[in-house]
Amino acid sequence: MKFLKLIRYQNLLIIALVQAVFHFGFLKQQDELILALNDVEFVLLIIATVCIAAAGYIINNIVDQETDTISKPEKVIVGKHISEKAAYNYYLAFNIVGVILGFFVANIIFKESFAAIFIVVSFVLYLYATQFKQSLLAGNFLVSFLVAFSIILVGVFDLYPVITPDNRQFLNVLFQIILDYSLFAFLLTFIREVVKDIEDYEGDLKTGMNTLPIVIGKEKTQKIIFGLSFIPLLALLYYLNANFTNLEYVIYYTLGLVVAPMLYFIVKLWQAKTQKDFNHLSTVLKFIMITGILSIIVITYNLNNLPKLG
Repeated sequence: MKFLKLIRYQNLLIIALVQAVFHFGFLKQQDELILALNDVEFVLLIIATVCIAAAGYIINNIVDQETDTISKPEKVIVGKHISEKAAYNYYLAFNIVGVILGFFVANIIFKESFAAIFIVVSFVLYLYATQFKQSLLAGNFLVSFLVAFSIILVGVFDLYPVITPDNRQFLNVLFQIILDYSLFAFLLTFIREVVKDIEDYEGDLKTGMNTLPIVIGKEKTQKIIFGLSFIPLLALLYYLNANFTNLEYVIYYTLGLVVAPMLYFIVKLWQAKTQKDFNHLSTVLKFIMITGILSIIVITYNLNNLPKLG
């Protein structure tokens, strides 16, 4: 169980779920669309992505030992339940497996250069843990980008290799939808990362971290995040009104399981005072992320079951 906590298995399951949803629940449901990866090959892509992400979480836990001992002593794994040496060995193993599988999948679609993606992401995650976390907002942007990129990766491997002049316009539409979802994931993840910075304020302060709450204060940061939270909310409402007013299931689902929790988050954020409050808000954002991503299944189902004219 301690090993699962070391690799933050819940976050890894979310990554796997997100990629699986877009492959199986969205792209594979499009009529007459042949994807570059079959189901088994796509599972290998998921495993490669999850391995690289797991390695990133492990190196993050190794570097964060001192901070976590102060701010979250009950959650410390490295040095307490798993030795630092063992953690480094796990880190190397996950990176090696992830890069090898990434190389294998890239070769399947005859895009060998795509293997470099996994090497670059692995290196960037190492830089984040050892360098970027000390830089104001750099780490927040980086983590948010990588979460969004895990979604984009589906389009890169599933769609890009099968583009032809005949299907280019249709695939562009599908890829644009994937980009829209990745932007939503980026915004929510960025907000969540700053909320976590507020939650970890005491530990970060004592260990010399350079987070936004430390630089400008918790209250100002809270107000900034409060304002930023309206961006994904208003963008979602606009997107819903512009594209899905004729899809009844989508409207009900989005309003009930995405918009309503976002409004709840905004209200609770304004009232939040304690570390426990911000921990709860972080969990709420994770829930919104999951329900938001799953909405693509509802959209696909609703579109495929519209009454046929004539």
